[in-house]
Amino acid sequence: MASAVSTSPNISIKKSWFSTKVIYTPTASTVKSMVLEYSPLEGQKVEQLLGMPLEQMAAEIEQNGKPLTGVNGNYRLDVCLSQDHQFCALQLSRFINYSYQPLFPPRIYEGKDVEHFAKLL
Repeated sequence: MASAVSTSPNISIKKSWFSTKVIYTPTASTVKSMVLEYSPLEGQKVEQLLGMPLEQMAAEIEQNGKPLTGVNGNYRLDVCLSQDHQFCALQLSRFINYSYQPLFPPRIYEGKDVEHFAKLL
């Protein structure tokens, strides 16, 4: 997913001796990454949510709550999120044959669409 984020036209990467900063350039907001892991049951919920239109996903989370994260899960959600919640990149993977296999290519969202994902996180 790193290559998808780094090649996004609205992302700049600033390297120094001891750190690397990823910036969402339209708002100059720092982008942070995180990894969320889910059990098989909760991971299936995440997979279903990500298959829905954004508004439907937000309504579903509002009604039933967000899936619960765990430790060493069967599903892994890699997320890059700007601090101002105007940029989000994510990719869901499942543990198959001793490694995590992506279930879809990285997805990138900007602007108001990111608000829906804040509810998932």
